Amino acid sequence: MKAFVTGGAGFIASHLEDVLIKAGCKVCAADIIEPAKCHNIAHLKDNDRFTYRQLDVTDVNALTKATADYDIIYHLAANSDIQRGGQDPAMDYAMTFQTTRAVLEAVRTNRIPKIFFSSTSAVYGDIKGNLNELTGGLKPISYYGAAKLSSEAMISAYSYMNDFDALIFRFPNVIGPRLTHGVIFDFLHKLKHSPKKLEILGNGKQNKQYVYVTDLVQGIWEFSQKKEPGLNLYNVSTESYTDVDTIADLVCERLGLKDVEYSYTGGNCGWKGDVPSFGYDIAKAKAAGWKFKYNSTEAVRETLRQVDVAYISSL
Repeated sequence: MKAFVTGGAGFIASHLEDVLIKAGCKVCAADIIEPAKCHNIAHLKDNDRFTYRQLDVTDVNALTKATADYDIIYHLAANSDIQRGGQDPAMDYAMTFQTTRAVLEAVRTNRIPKIFFSSTSAVYGDIKGNLNELTGGLKPISYYGAAKLSSEAMISAYSYMNDFDALIFRFPNVIGPRLTHGVIFDFLHKLKHSPKKLEILGNGKQNKQYVYVTDLVQGIWEFSQKKEPGLNLYNVSTESYTDVDTIADLVCERLGLKDVEYSYTGGNCGWKGDVPSFGYDIAKAKAAGWKFKYNSTEAVRETLRQVDVAYISSL
């Protein structure tokens, strides 16, 4: 199988490419990043099943030419930093929505039979209770969530109008080796520079579901091999939660730091647009074969176990 991965130099995409290549696929990763700065995929550069193309995924013509002979597009290109995107709405419009529009045009023009799209819990907004794929009244409260939900709608229409299959996973918080932002990255960075004090955004009680990246990408691969016609949407997660204070404790433990003084910026969320807590009902995904090795807190521990001295020193 020939697989094209947008956002291919990114954190999650790099792990997906590892799985695809191990499965025998020929993989092309596309990203706007200069090849010399693609650290997440440096280990793949000499693999004869892997190629990298520096490409602006919003460029419809260039993307269409690049994907002319592929069996599936795994579309992971997006602005993945919700907090940063909240300061500039243009980021999510261009990097999340416009990349989706370009991918869909490439799929339509080249008659590519299948697309995978990485969506998010942020499409629900701040809805309480167990969220499943039929939960209605979705009201995103971040530009990121709005761009992802808009992308889902366009995928639904393109899939129906052009008779290709589409698989959508709504991710929770994804962590693991090579991560470049998020609460664990933030805490490691802060404690490297100030090992006795740690500022925590919000009140530390934000309670979310975390999934380990290798569990996630294995699921993406397995589900993308299923013969499911039309549009198929799944919530994927771990059915467990970890709060921010617990993550702070685990980071301090990993770094061997004791008596760290925590301070809080206050409020029940870290920044405007942040959802302090959400919970997935993953019954549909489990019935279809979704499984995971690590629960939420185990995923945090394993992420920190994989963090080496070189990584910390680079922060």
